[in-house]
Amino acid sequence: MLKAYSRAWCEIDYDAIAHNVDEVRKLVGNTKIIGIVKANAYGLGAVECSRALQKAGIRFFGVSSVDEAVELRENGIEDDILILGYTPPEHFGKLVRYGLIQSLVSNAYAHKLEEYAAAGNATIRAHAKLDTGMNRTGIIYQPDHKHFDELKDVYHLDHIRVEGIFSHFPVSDDLNEDAVAFTKRQIELFDEAIERLKAENIDPGARHIQNSYGILNYMDLGYDYCRPGLLYMGVTSDDEVEIQSAPDFIPILSIYANVSVVKWLKPGETVSYGRHFKAEKPTKVATVSIGYADGLPRILSNQGLKVRVNGVLCELIGNICMDQCMVDVTDVENVQEGDVVCFIGEGLTVDRITRAAHTINNETLTSIAARMPRLEKRNK
Repeated sequence: MLKAYSRAWCEIDYDAIAHNVDEVRKLVGNTKIIGIVKANAYGLGAVECSRALQKAGIRFFGVSSVDEAVELRENGIEDDILILGYTPPEHFGKLVRYGLIQSLVSNAYAHKLEEYAAAGNATIRAHAKLDTGMNRTGIIYQPDHKHFDELKDVYHLDHIRVEGIFSHFPVSDDLNEDAVAFTKRQIELFDEAIERLKAENIDPGARHIQNSYGILNYMDLGYDYCRPGLLYMGVTSDDEVEIQSAPDFIPILSIYANVSVVKWLKPGETVSYGRHFKAEKPTKVATVSIGYADGLPRILSNQGLKVRVNGVLCELIGNICMDQCMVDVTDVENVQEGDVVCFIGEGLTVDRITRAAHTINNETLTSIAARMPRLEKRNK
């Protein structure tokens, strides 16, 4: 039986990342991988996941902010790091100091970087972001407004070394006809922009457009890199979403918590805030030391979610509290204080929590609180 470590904690099978990376490689052929470790590697530990990815042969990482990049540098990650998001001018110096690659979120932004770098006689590494339909960041290149001159211009800045070009899919997870047509049009636009650069004797640099669902549904597009995030963690955004491939992923996350108290309720007695659960018969209840402040969404209250107590599936009852929740353990013999309850793992997927919370696994994982210890998986 698994022994308790803390009141509530995660266990992460970092060794399984290598297997999941191999499954990605089977889909994308010779395309190399940028390991996306933004948002603390979706909550599972940016430094630890980066080191595991390095062991799997990955030498390029993507983050959302300069602070995330600096954290990797200060923990010994010396490989290329692309900042996918915006870096404020106040932190441009860190781009130079730590040898980071900044995405060019617009032509005007590229000129701000150029002005800073020119003043310090420095060179800033960059990838050009192309907006082919996400309408978020990037130099616009869409059917009715192709800002090619703005794209070409950033390659000619004296103190910006543009080493790559990329775009992003908004609906690569959707296999409906309209969504597929939209994604294929994005690919066409991306390729067209690249060919126009080449026609102007401009080397576009490393090309990448496939996010996780782009990998699963549009597999070997032949670009230089792809950008998996959740995939190397062994999950997708929702395992009920249809995909065009069949990878054999191993989920790397388990979540556990302790039983703190066991008591019997009489018929008519209620549980937790709001008194939304009322016992209809003698009911044995375990209070478990995990709550919404740990990342267990309160919206899951009274939805019939099952957890595993001493190997037995048991239902959450009553409102989930900030630090605690309650479980009906009437059918579990000898349950007692200190027993370990499994919320994710042991056959229980993160997806069922996600669907009950009406969100995606990306949010579920990134909502795991910092106070939850992240341990290397035990008893493997």
